[in-house]
Amino acid sequence: MEQFLDLYGFASVILHAMELVARTVLLGSVIFWVLLAAPLGRLMPPGDATRLHAIARRTVLTAGIASLVSTFLLGLLGFGALQATLDTGPGALLGANFVVLTGLDLLAMLVLLALALPREAPGRDRRFALLGAAVLVLVAVTFGSHAIARTEGRAMLLAATALHQAGAAFWLGGLPCLIAALRLTPPSARMAGQRYSLLAATGVGLILLGSAGFWFGFIGSVEAVYGTAYGSMAASKLIMLAMLLVLGAMNYRLLHRIPSSPGGTLRLRRFIEAEMAIGIAVLAVAASLTSVPPAMDLPDDRVTWAEITERFTPQWPRLTSPDHADLAIPALQAQLDAEAQRREAAQRPQAFTPGEGLLPPRNATDIAWSEYNHHWAGIMVLLVGLAALLDATGRVPVARHWPLVFLGLAAFLLIRSDPEAWPLGDIGLLDSLRDPEVVQHKLASLLVVGFAVSEWSVRLGLLRGRVRFVFPVAMLAGGVLLLAHTHAISNIKDAQLIELSHLPLALLAVVAGCARWTELRGPPELAKVGRWLWPACLIGIGFLLLIYREA
Repeated sequence: MEQFLDLYGFASVILHAMELVARTVLLGSVIFWVLLAAPLGRLMPPGDATRLHAIARRTVLTAGIASLVSTFLLGLLGFGALQATLDTGPGALLGANFVVLTGLDLLAMLVLLALALPREAPGRDRRFALLGAAVLVLVAVTFGSHAIARTEGRAMLLAATALHQAGAAFWLGGLPCLIAALRLTPPSARMAGQRYSLLAATGVGLILLGSAGFWFGFIGSVEAVYGTAYGSMAASKLIMLAMLLVLGAMNYRLLHRIPSSPGGTLRLRRFIEAEMAIGIAVLAVAASLTSVPPAMDLPDDRVTWAEITERFTPQWPRLTSPDHADLAIPALQAQLDAEAQRREAAQRPQAFTPGEGLLPPRNATDIAWSEYNHHWAGIMVLLVGLAALLDATGRVPVARHWPLVFLGLAAFLLIRSDPEAWPLGDIGLLDSLRDPEVVQHKLASLLVVGFAVSEWSVRLGLLRGRVRFVFPVAMLAGGVLLLAHTHAISNIKDAQLIELSHLPLALLAVVAGCARWTELRGPPELAKVGRWLWPACLIGIGFLLLIYREA
């Protein structure tokens, strides 16, 4: 049970992100089915109308099952954590608000699935029932959000939450249906795209209204944006929202102002795929926001602009490593060993174990160790970016082996990222996995190995087909994982300053993944841009790692 509680926070964020994505697609596909597919079906050729109905129905069923499973697992996780912390029986918790709301949410999803099962196109009553069940899902989620816990401005925040999530469904949730609808005959595909742009515009408006409510209820000032974790993560969402608006504007131009052509449809598909990828990253940030207190609740100990400027002023990178024995945890263990020898009758005290709920001791050597790791990782990523640029020119054949540098980075991360744990420290591998930060570091190492091997094989022509997409998907996954990455550091300001350094890394990784995906998928005019954009993002990541500091 202790290990379960140690990993609860990280597992909760990951499950919440999965649940947000599935639920957004579920609600968005219901909206697509009822407000777009049903009315347009009467204007399309019968074959296209049938296919459009089948696309919407299939997406509702798939997203409904995924949402049902993820919501159940998230509720079960919260129920188990509450039972463990209160040390009470499960019967006493069945009346808890979150249990009731989770049950209502699951019931509404089951109703949606039942309404989506019949194969025939929905009639008027069935369409109203689908929308009603979707509204019930939205209500259950809204009353289970942060807003319900507020004592002031609760009504406004509940409305903002509902508007925000409804806007995400209108805009992002229907994108899987839209991208499938683009495979219809050109006139029908264009008709569906033009109608969807109206739904997306509605979604943008709802999101902006909801964001205004969040600003007044959860943030409140410019200083809170950069001074707190909640504010900086909300700012990251705003940056990605701007990216989505640019992509949406390009889609609108292709649908409404440029004559239909095969090349235009292909560009439209690539922009929608990028929207979907960035949308997943936005929802990952939204899930992470549930794990931190609103900025309004942290009026003290905020990071100042002067502290940010001082921390991010570039300095020469640290290229020499401190001795492992001088780190705080080995030094503490040595001190404990000495005390045990002096007091034979006393019980030997235990050293810090990651995940036990106490913050690990840190000294100047620990900070130097961490900065050394980041700086050498930055050098390797910078080399990868520069080599990839050389490879893009086609004039340096040896540059195509740049993925091998990532294998060195993976080994480096595996060995040095957690000095108190295996293989350098005394804590075994399984015991160290109680710490969410260790888990994230090990996952990052595996991601690096996976895309390095696959991309090198692709460069050599050994692998073809879908394996080409391992690299961009891994970059996207790394960016999303970093958006959910947290550090347990005693000083709140130090934690926030490190968070500020990680968020731009995650954003660049998401952009790089989208650019590489576009390079592989075409069309040629977009592939040319992507070929140069993602190495530039890697160079940016390398530079940020080189100037990384913790003091």
